[in-house]
Amino acid sequence: MSPDLLRTGDPARIRRIGLLCLLLGAVLFSSKGIIIKLAYRYEVSSISLLGLRMIFSLPLFLLIAYFRSGDRATRAPMTVADFFTIVALGVVGYYLASYTDFLGLRYLSAGMERVILFTYPTMVLLLQRLIFGTLIRRVQWIATGICYLGIVVAFSGSDLRVGSGFTTGAGFIFLSALLYSAYIIGSGRLAPRLGNVRFTSLALITASLSVILHVMLSSDPLLGLPVAVYIYGGVMAVFCTVIPSYLVTEGVRRLGAGDAAIIGAVGPVATIVLEYVVLHEHMNLLQGLGAALIISGVVVIGRSRGR
Repeated sequence: MSPDLLRTGDPARIRRIGLLCLLLGAVLFSSKGIIIKLAYRYEVSSISLLGLRMIFSLPLFLLIAYFRSGDRATRAPMTVADFFTIVALGVVGYYLASYTDFLGLRYLSAGMERVILFTYPTMVLLLQRLIFGTLIRRVQWIATGICYLGIVVAFSGSDLRVGSGFTTGAGFIFLSALLYSAYIIGSGRLAPRLGNVRFTSLALITASLSVILHVMLSSDPLLGLPVAVYIYGGVMAVFCTVIPSYLVTEGVRRLGAGDAAIIGAVGPVATIVLEYVVLHEHMNLLQGLGAALIISGVVVIGRSRGR
């Protein structure tokens, strides 16, 4: 859908589609932490695993960019400044954000990683206010508060494994959240004008090449790993990288960066469910109540009147 159609279409329908894109994208992104924890059972390094993820992703991004190049007439022309901004967002907001997240997961549980990573919605709101002067709507604060309360309730009875490596792991995850906030803000400002596919493809191709270069310069192996590690890398590429990347950018394009970041609160809920289903961890009443609160916060944003 072009920016013109977004402006003239039914606002309620535009928001509903954007909400669905963000919800599905958040769930798929959340499954990444579970898959990483499964892959770490095989003693694979963070950069090797991230390298496999992006090596498998790169051909898909290139194919999507190629087959969608024909709709260029419906989008605004890309300036040199736009190009370098997207490249920078791909390096900083995706490659470095992903790498620091992978490093943090070596020290923290997938659940704790989600809790700390979810500081990014507030970062998005505050950074937009400080840098661009974007007003923070009251409904955004209300929805954020409800979602954070849900996070606290959901994880209040959990074993978050705060050990000797907690400070290191938390620092990496917090940095990842800050870097990812930059990506969300950038996509919210550029994707509506340049197009979802063009923005996401260029940013993620840049991120993929950055990861591959990192792997080439490191001594971490990509060959001779257990077969299961390659399977996990392929699954992460398709279902935790390529598909949710386009879904989230489309959702941000329709709802804006602030609302989109808040809806990402479903990520911790998805992690709880996936930990229960895949890792066979316990799910209790507090987690269910927290999930209900988070969903309530998402509903508040979903029913609000946009920017």
